[in-house]
Amino acid sequence: MTVPPEPGAAGADSDPDPVSDLAAEPATEPSAAEAPTAGEPDADPAEPDLEGPRRRARREREERRAAQARAMAIEQARREAKRRVQGRTEEKPKQAPRGVIRGLKVLMWTAVLAVLVVGVGLLLYFTPIMSARETVVTGLTALSEDEVRQVAGVQEGTPLLQIDTDAVAERVASIRRVASARVQREYPSTLRITVEERVPLVVKDYPDGPHLFDRDGVDFVTAPPPPGLPYIDTETPGPRDPATLAGLQVLTSLPPEVSGQVSRVEAPSVAAITLVLFDGRKVVWGTTDRTQEKALKLAALLTQPGQTYDVSSPDLPTVK
Repeated sequence: MTVPPEPGAAGADSDPDPVSDLAAEPATEPSAAEAPTAGEPDADPAEPDLEGPRRRARREREERRAAQARAMAIEQARREAKRRVQGRTEEKPKQAPRGVIRGLKVLMWTAVLAVLVVGVGLLLYFTPIMSARETVVTGLTALSEDEVRQVAGVQEGTPLLQIDTDAVAERVASIRRVASARVQREYPSTLRITVEERVPLVVKDYPDGPHLFDRDGVDFVTAPPPPGLPYIDTETPGPRDPATLAGLQVLTSLPPEVSGQVSRVEAPSVAAITLVLFDGRKVVWGTTDRTQEKALKLAALLTQPGQTYDVSSPDLPTVK
């Protein structure tokens, strides 16, 4: 029969020393660095904690950013709700009016076009790209083209933009036979001169020969008159003589079938104009008042026989 050992006997199997057991067991409580933060679930005691200090700091920063973003979103929502309650809408940034933008675009393109036009104008003005290589003269009957070109004085090869068309027209109009002249540029390389020559209307004899006058009273050439051209009798015929202008006014007012019968216009004064026909009959015209009415009455009177036809008073024309 086995006798149980006495308590405290040496070498006997007994309970371990509680002090020594506590010293032998490792510490199970987490340190301050490894303690779980508030709001996080406790780590599984069965899984070891592998998170290092850097990863933990990065995780904490991300958590702070997320919390700050949530707070800003909550504050923004609160402000929006407050504005809606107060009846205000969200203020949008002001944009430039559409008309201002369109005006700026138009201004920009206008400036660009102006620069281009000026550049092209300078190019054409100073270079022979568009120069006068041909001078065309039209409207001539008695004058020659060479005579007009010589007076015009336009050198071949001159840029068209450098040609003063008004000055050229004045030089051409200085020719006695020319009543008017017009000069035009025809791009790319033509200068056109249109001439209107003077047409003789009356003639007057001078010691050096017969002088031809046009409807303005200009003595433009000394030459034999065309057949049937009437003579004019005035003391000082010319474009500034009132008697000359009065006689020419009467002649130009007549119908063609009547003016073709006039051989002489006697105009000693503006109040005593007389027409002499080729057959010797005379027409007492008087002044230039009611000229058109007198011309119509004369056309009817000439169908009646007589030698003197007085239309000085168109209300009472007479035939003698």
